[in-house]
Amino acid sequence: MTYQNKTIWITGASSGIGAALAREWDKRGANLILSGRDEARLAEVAADCRDTLVLPFDVRDDAALAEATQKAIAWKGGVDLAVANAGVSQRSRALKTDMQVYRDIIDIDLTAQIAFAQGLIGHMAERGSGALAFISSVAGKVGVPMRTAYSAAKFGLAGYADALRGELSQTGVSVHTIYPGSIATNVSRNSLTADGSKRGKSDKAIEQGIRPEDAARTMVDAITAGDREIVVAEGVELQLGELRRTPEALFDQVATMVANGYMEMLETERDE
Repeated sequence: MTYQNKTIWITGASSGIGAALAREWDKRGANLILSGRDEARLAEVAADCRDTLVLPFDVRDDAALAEATQKAIAWKGGVDLAVANAGVSQRSRALKTDMQVYRDIIDIDLTAQIAFAQGLIGHMAERGSGALAFISSVAGKVGVPMRTAYSAAKFGLAGYADALRGELSQTGVSVHTIYPGSIATNVSRNSLTADGSKRGKSDKAIEQGIRPEDAARTMVDAITAGDREIVVAEGVELQLGELRRTPEALFDQVATMVANGYMEMLETERDE
């Protein structure tokens, strides 16, 4: 995949991994659609890039998402790659965490990301080309204490992406799932505590984590290479991510099932 004049839509693009991905793809000649809630910060990222469209909205607002999707597709005649990156983390014990925190994190990190993809898969499949990239987490492969809601959402996002990859395997649309470890962003400061308030401070592991620009370069290189599962981590986090890596043969087996009519068989059984 080359990115010259390709249109890439990134959610959660105002900072951290999203902003770093925007700047990396800009270097490679892409047209960028930047989304998030903070229009001013999105504008700062856009100022660093060559050709951008800023579409601010809350990912939980279905009407705003639908409007943004129409604008994104119309801007350059289509979206070539969409990155579901918006999200929020957690730092609280399950025993102390309000149920509303679980609902909020799963809504933002899972349901809203699915809605983002669902709005684009028909467009991409009809064109016979495109790519979707989902930012999960190493905590979406290995359950991490103090992140029960976050792990649940990120495991779920990976499951959706894997199933979607199989369904789209005959359409020309690729699906990539990215599992970052500790990246030096504000993810910990912005994480939710037991009562839903922001934590307001970072973790040592995050502070000493991979620089966002280095992580973004690794992610883009891996997507370019066609990698379906991408672990971006160091040390123990890398070992954990690799330990739970899905065998490539399993992805191929699911794609073969689809090619052999698995979905049509189930649909026929349902109709009988």
